[in-house]
Amino acid sequence: MNIRMTSLALALALAAPIAWSHGNEKHGAATLEAGRETAGAALSIAPEAADAVAVLERFAAALSAGDLDAVTAELDPNVLILESGGAERTRDEYLGGHAKHDVEFLKAAHITLKRRTAQASGELVWVGSESEIHASKDDKMLMIASTETAVLRKTAQGWKIVHLHWSSRVQK
Repeated sequence: MNIRMTSLALALALAAPIAWSHGNEKHGAATLEAGRETAGAALSIAPEAADAVAVLERFAAALSAGDLDAVTAELDPNVLILESGGAERTRDEYLGGHAKHDVEFLKAAHITLKRRTAQASGELVWVGSESEIHASKDDKMLMIASTETAVLRKTAQGWKIVHLHWSSRVQK
């Protein structure tokens, strides 16, 4: 295993507080334990994309923790974020509005990464992720299938997220 894959494995392990595993069992809202789980994910990550994937993991962990300074550090100033038919066209636009809603939702959610694919081409890396999110709303447990496409660009300051596209649907 090369050093980049080892670094990625370590970063994923450190960013993944494994709270509980999931099968088809139902959990009440009272048993929901917030956190991120990445250990069981099916990964197909090109070695040259590993450092960019670590940036994306830091971003996701910071967003879940409500650490907007850390979120800011990972986003390019001109990031384009697409979600639910809407768009935020800069880092400041996202941080000034929708980021606060994302933090509020994610701080009480349990996210399980199911699959991730990442490829590099020169100064760009694209990452496709599929996750399952367990969250509570109005005392009801929600199970949400979530997909994310991220594009990162290598800059003088390191890898920065230049594009995110989030899509989700409630599972029954």
